[in-house]
Amino acid sequence: MSRWRPPSPSSTAIITREGFERLKAELDHLWHTVRPEVVKALAAAAAEGDRSENAEYTYRKKQLGEIDRRARYLSKRIPALKVVEAAPSQRDAVFFGATMTLENVESGETVRYRIVGPDETDARKGWISIDSPMARAVLKKRLDDEFDAELPGGRTRFAIMDVSYD
Repeated sequence: MSRWRPPSPSSTAIITREGFERLKAELDHLWHTVRPEVVKALAAAAAEGDRSENAEYTYRKKQLGEIDRRARYLSKRIPALKVVEAAPSQRDAVFFGATMTLENVESGETVRYRIVGPDETDARKGWISIDSPMARAVLKKRLDDEFDAELPGGRTRFAIMDVSYD
């Protein structure tokens, strides 16, 4: 049996202006604040002598690798992103950037989501990726439309109660 796996589908390269600025600020913070501190601590740990049994040195090397990996990812991802700033002309339909209130038709429970890019999702805020099953199911639907979404708990029917663009 081989270890080959098909490549994972690439995520959509769109983002809101706030998300784009947040990623740029994160890259700047990593590169100009965090990395120099870790390099200084790594140099201090290396100066202590025997590196083979130096836990601080090993920890700082791993930490520096993680910082460099994230900075490399961000420096490649940021130029590839397309910032979407304008709201669509059809403001009663669901597109990227929409904040919507949905009602579960069976249970009557309401939920509020905002469709954002895959780099800025946050479940606590109710921000879902445009690549998520819920977002794919609701895209291009209008106010008061009903739709089915294939969720981890099974197929669920929702009604769109409100759509807004902040």
